[in-house]
Amino acid sequence: MQIQGYFDLKFEAVKDAFADFFADPQERGAALCVQVGGETVVDIWAGVADKDGQQAWHSDTILNLFSCTKPFTAVTALQLVAEGKLELDVPVARYWPEFAAAGKERITLRHLLSHQAGLPAIRESLPAEALYDWQTMTSALAAEAPWWALGDGHGYAPITYGWLVGELLRRVEGRGPGESIVARTAKPLGLDFHVGLADEEFHRVATITRGKGNVGDAAAQRLLKTMMSDAQALTTRAFANPPSIMTSTNKPEWRRMQQPAANGHGNARSLAGFYSGLLDGSLLDSELLAELTREHSVGEDRTLLTATRFGLGCMLDQPTVANATYGMGPGAFGHPGAGGSTGFADPQRDVAVGFVTNNLGPFVLMDPRAQKLAGILCKCF
Repeated sequence: MQIQGYFDLKFEAVKDAFADFFADPQERGAALCVQVGGETVVDIWAGVADKDGQQAWHSDTILNLFSCTKPFTAVTALQLVAEGKLELDVPVARYWPEFAAAGKERITLRHLLSHQAGLPAIRESLPAEALYDWQTMTSALAAEAPWWALGDGHGYAPITYGWLVGELLRRVEGRGPGESIVARTAKPLGLDFHVGLADEEFHRVATITRGKGNVGDAAAQRLLKTMMSDAQALTTRAFANPPSIMTSTNKPEWRRMQQPAANGHGNARSLAGFYSGLLDGSLLDSELLAELTREHSVGEDRTLLTATRFGLGCMLDQPTVANATYGMGPGAFGHPGAGGSTGFADPQRDVAVGFVTNNLGPFVLMDPRAQKLAGILCKCF
């Protein structure tokens, strides 16, 4: 497989490891960007962007980054906190009065960002088309009772996070949440990142496909077993209500909507650039960066059924948990996206990493491909 792009010779082992992925005939397209101290030392890509293997992956190929989107949303919220337009520890209902229904009057933005609010799913079955109706989804969440009491654990909100935090952004900014996120994070840094993609950009988007024959690790198998056996389980409702959540990735209406939990579109370069912008203070001051990366939730996740550790809208490293480490050090923070893409930073080495792929793996948290690259990257220092 021919690898395109640039790499500093000091990091040639990282390039070689990336190339090795394509020995697997199921591998399709991928890109990797590594920045050290804000300088790009690796920016490579290879493979194909379409389902039929006819369209090469290009320098400007973008793709759905799934939950890699969440930290962009959290940083936007924290910028509004810095400006006094939002507060972390006042009730969400101050900004969104209807949200106080069903015992939610004490839930704060901090609870939403750290997955402690008890709102990872909606109990009432919704039609597939509800996914694209912002008002339907936010109204359903405003009416929803928490799945557990405040202070009684945490559970990842794979997609409701986008409507919950996004509605606060919309109410205080008076524009679509994706517009706020892009204006505040991507545009200042010149990142090719979108939440609500324009139709004229569709030709650059890689088609997402799923690998076959890999059942994943124990956490993935546990999650799948629950979803296949219990339609009413919190986990099942979180990922499959509306039922279109897991089947819409390549649809035009998914690309167009502004769903700031899961439908950001960008590339490895935009992920690495975002985390470089956090490390150098371009996006948040040191006090708010400390809040973003401070442990808020840790332990068994009620949704993912595995151990997770969160700051505010970002996933923190768990060095001793095989499926939950970025593979560089205990201070690393970032967020994986469904199926393999991930972005993260290692403050100790002043490193920012973006890895993206359109061949989804079956893993719940970190994909072994990204972890392998991080491990080899460590050895280059």
